[in-house]
Amino acid sequence: MISKRIEKAMQGNSAIRAMFIEGKEMAEKYGAEHVFDFSLGNPATPVPAAVNERIKALTEESDSMSLHGYMENAGYPAVRGAIAKNLNERFGTAFDYHNVTMTVGAAGGLNIVLKTILDPGDEVIVFAPFFGEYRQYAANFDANVVAVNPDYETFLPDMGDLEEKISNKTKAVLVNTPNNPTGVIYKSDTMKEIAAVLKKKQREIGHEIYLISDEPYRELVYDGNREDFLTKYYENTIVVYSFSKSLSLPGERIGYVLVPDEAADSELLLRGIEISNRTLGFVNAPSLMQKAVAGCLDEKTDTDFYDENRRALYEELTKLGFCCIRPEGAFYLWMKAPIDEEEFVNAGKKHHILMVKGSAFGCPGYVRLSYCVSHETVKHSLPAFARLAEETL
Repeated sequence: MISKRIEKAMQGNSAIRAMFIEGKEMAEKYGAEHVFDFSLGNPATPVPAAVNERIKALTEESDSMSLHGYMENAGYPAVRGAIAKNLNERFGTAFDYHNVTMTVGAAGGLNIVLKTILDPGDEVIVFAPFFGEYRQYAANFDANVVAVNPDYETFLPDMGDLEEKISNKTKAVLVNTPNNPTGVIYKSDTMKEIAAVLKKKQREIGHEIYLISDEPYRELVYDGNREDFLTKYYENTIVVYSFSKSLSLPGERIGYVLVPDEAADSELLLRGIEISNRTLGFVNAPSLMQKAVAGCLDEKTDTDFYDENRRALYEELTKLGFCCIRPEGAFYLWMKAPIDEEEFVNAGKKHHILMVKGSAFGCPGYVRLSYCVSHETVKHSLPAFARLAEETL
């Protein structure tokens, strides 16, 4: 007999993963070139050559016991120090190795942070639309997600709704910029507004509210936008990062958590995060990948590849009459469903187009397209989208 908790989780299993599996089945039936799978955010650009060269050099030159052995639960001090130094050079911060904990990707990082700060019944505020797994991550620790509505013109957070939904149970606010699924960037003015609300509500409720910044898409920005680091806006900020997108390494599960010294109870937070890394069963981030990324911190995937897809898909779909939010970052396009979203997704499948329902992100009435696909997939999908437009617009 399985637990009631996992039974509930199974009922809410990822719609994105389910669509991905369906896409594989369709490709086998119709041929991959005739299926246009925009469901999963799986990087389509190759790993930078320097990363593969670094891995090869490490395996050839290092003692296998030291390369593949245990280390501190927080990771190798030298690796953590290299990351802190890189951040300081890029963003004008003043971190040291002790501020950084290496993690099993951003998902592992979010879970060890939430385990450290949450008690049963606590609340984590998220901004709709949001990555659906946030619900499960909070539920892992018997906490609840509370969604703040967006401004439906910009898909930036509704600040009045944010202020209204913060309560005595609020322990954290989770922000994801560039955003999955909209591609919207929360720029300086937005972050300052969020920080002002949090500072005000902290004083009112009498305890800290942590801002958790989930940053797997930090480097994927377009149209002259620049990478940002959010600790400068609000002292109680915890950064969770993954190399999955910036280096096209999603299967290697490598990332980090950063807690600045300015955060309330920073030393306790760091100690709790380190212990959570062990007690959740991660023990430590993969040893080889820690050393690999430490030597490639200035490397970056080919964002021009994604930008070409972004421009082509946005321009062609809007020409057809679809209503889309122009993405400024990440590799997702957020489109309003012209009919019921379930009917629209099913209509897309008839034309071999796979899209994810907006309700999977807490925002029904829309669909998400992942344009981390080949240029050919985008090009060949356009006639299918034209037929879908004729049918639904």
